[in-house]
Amino acid sequence: MNPLKESFVKKFSKKIVAVSMLMLMGTQAFAAVSPSYPYILAEEHMFKEKKATTDLVYITKDNNIITQGNVFQIAFDCKLWSEKAKAGERVNFVAPEAIYTQEGTLLIPANSKVVATIIKIEKPKWFNKNARVYLNFECIVFPDGSAMAMSAKPFTKDGSLKEGPWMTAAKIAGSTVGLGAVGAGAGVGFAFIPNPAKLGTGFAIGIPVGCTVGLITGLVTPGLKYHAKAGETVKIILCKDLCLKKVQAN
Repeated sequence: MNPLKESFVKKFSKKIVAVSMLMLMGTQAFAAVSPSYPYILAEEHMFKEKKATTDLVYITKDNNIITQGNVFQIAFDCKLWSEKAKAGERVNFVAPEAIYTQEGTLLIPANSKVVATIIKIEKPKWFNKNARVYLNFECIVFPDGSAMAMSAKPFTKDGSLKEGPWMTAAKIAGSTVGLGAVGAGAGVGFAFIPNPAKLGTGFAIGIPVGCTVGLITGLVTPGLKYHAKAGETVKIILCKDLCLKKVQAN
């Protein structure tokens, strides 16, 4: 073979091998990103909620995939009272505002519905333990009527909805103040019997006793029922990837 031609063949062969190796490495690296979604066009990010485990969104040709661990906010579409609800009942929620990625991709249009099923209700218990409502968010319905299965739960410490610590504190404070007033009245009444001049003594005795009894009562009585009104917002966390069809912003 002509030395010049042989040199050309060797160089060309080396380039082919190099390109093949780069393509192979690129394919392997691409697959390593997400073996479940081999046709990812881009990675984008949600506006991450505090303590969410991820903000990653995969963009493919036909779908936008919000990955497991993402958190977003929805609102009650109707009221929910724990004492009237039952396990197995459906509860409707709505996305009051459209949800976008940080890069501007529309994921969930405004007014999309999210349907949940009540899987368990714990009634209020003694020693101020509030009622708890456990929900499984299982379906999202878009404004055009199409639907997509999902799996999510409330983004709380134990995965339930319950009244917050401020409501509990208000209950205890109300009990303390209320019985404190009763104690003050009783103390004044007792002070008035022997001598009206002992009014101050009656207050001094009655108020602390009433407040102490009120505080103890507030701490040991059953906790609060869970009440949510239409429009009240909750945060949910995805238990599985949510694969959504692509939608165009209006």
